[in-house]
Amino acid sequence: MRAAVCCEYGPPEVVHVEEFPTPEPQPDQVGVRVHAAAVNYSDVLLVAGEYQIKVPPPFVPGSEFAGVVETVGADVTGVSVGDRVFGTGMVGAFGEVAVARAAGITRTPDGIADTVAAAFGVAHRTSYHMLRSVARLQPGEQLVVLGAGGGVGLAAVQLGAALGATVTAVASSARKLEVAAANGATHLIDHRANDLRKALKETLPDGADVVIDPVGGDLAEPALRSLRWRGRLVTVGYAAGSIPRIPLNLVLLKGIQIGGMQLRDLGTHAPDELQRNERELMELFAAGRAVPHIGASFTFDETAAALRYVADGHAIGKIVLEIAP
Repeated sequence: MRAAVCCEYGPPEVVHVEEFPTPEPQPDQVGVRVHAAAVNYSDVLLVAGEYQIKVPPPFVPGSEFAGVVETVGADVTGVSVGDRVFGTGMVGAFGEVAVARAAGITRTPDGIADTVAAAFGVAHRTSYHMLRSVARLQPGEQLVVLGAGGGVGLAAVQLGAALGATVTAVASSARKLEVAAANGATHLIDHRANDLRKALKETLPDGADVVIDPVGGDLAEPALRSLRWRGRLVTVGYAAGSIPRIPLNLVLLKGIQIGGMQLRDLGTHAPDELQRNERELMELFAAGRAVPHIGASFTFDETAAALRYVADGHAIGKIVLEIAP
């Protein structure tokens, strides 16, 4: 098969589309003919050898894909050849064929394009689980989302609004905030043009109930300070490149609750919540109330350019590779 292959760690430009052995599904896996894949910042880190889990080269990067099942393992039930599906894995999505555990495969709802399905899995699942299970967001609450132009941040804006919160979007450009507003944000703050602590105080004089932080860095503390008594902050990533040091006296004085979440841990520690959340989220997806914003599309041969686009911070929402018609 043809695949985008990382033969050595390095910048996005080390990835080249070439012939690569077609993966064969294990007994509990399915093989999917990939039509579309999504590009995430974690893919950039894996290619650079800077992710918390290292995959030895050569490997095919890519964690999200959508397409059609073409092979099934011996122990697989409930999924058949010809089913339209989307799924996730650590690597392997940037190839003409991807394999994944059947348990991690979801049927694509009728009327949903493969490009949309490929962009849905990680960001929307992460955002919904952290809003529903970690932040326990309630209708009528004030929600602040940092990094509101990114995949997880923009999904949190959209889903927070769908859950009945009033959303304040914080992002680094007017264009990102424009997209956030189109996805349900009520208040918009450009943190590069404003003092974030002051802007949040002016926007939310009574404080926020929940802060979602996929950014970290210098934005975390002013966002933490914006919380009202017993507010909740959920940390989900560090796109800024540095892990913030939280002044615990603020947590003490305001009774703040700080939570964190890795998506893979929810199934291990809270399987019932995971199943509930998946059911609710898929209902929103099928109804068109949870739809990823695709900021840019690239061809299969432009995989390195797509990774560079994400690495340089140009992405708004999700970035998609069109691998096959």
